[in-house]
Amino acid sequence: MDSLSLADQLAEYDAAQAFSLALVEGLEPDQLVWRPNENSSAMSWHLGHQAAVNHYMVRNLTAAEVTFDAAFDKVFDSATPEPGRGELPTLPEIVAYRSSIAETTHRTIAMIDSGDVGAPAQLALIAQGMLRGIINHEYQHAKWVGEVAATMLDRDEPVPASNNLTLVDGYYVLG
Repeated sequence: MDSLSLADQLAEYDAAQAFSLALVEGLEPDQLVWRPNENSSAMSWHLGHQAAVNHYMVRNLTAAEVTFDAAFDKVFDSATPEPGRGELPTLPEIVAYRSSIAETTHRTIAMIDSGDVGAPAQLALIAQGMLRGIINHEYQHAKWVGEVAATMLDRDEPVPASNNLTLVDGYYVLG
């Protein structure tokens, strides 16, 4: 497979994010926060965690941004033990959080892609690997969300539409 441009990877990023959110369509709020046990994470946690990791990677590898929401950082950071994460935000709050992070990710990648940064060639290489990691992480957590949602809604587990994905160990990854 040929290497994807940053613009192509952003399109894959948008598709991965849309895929994750589509997995929970039709679920009730109580289903979104259901956990099989006290040391497991709910589907809504996974949706917020995907965004939090996205933000951590962009801010720490390329943009040095400040946090969007320190409380969300604590809730959605997997380094915080499950029992200490507190109450989960609502799906609309998580979607808004994801959307804000996606906007800054797009803005940061656009600046890198245009060369409007210090060390443009070096940051372009970092951005390539970073976006690939963010996309693959999105699909990693979408796997569990999709499995649980499919069971709750008695439907088949959806498959992402991209031709750029490969199945590795049961997970979709950007090759």
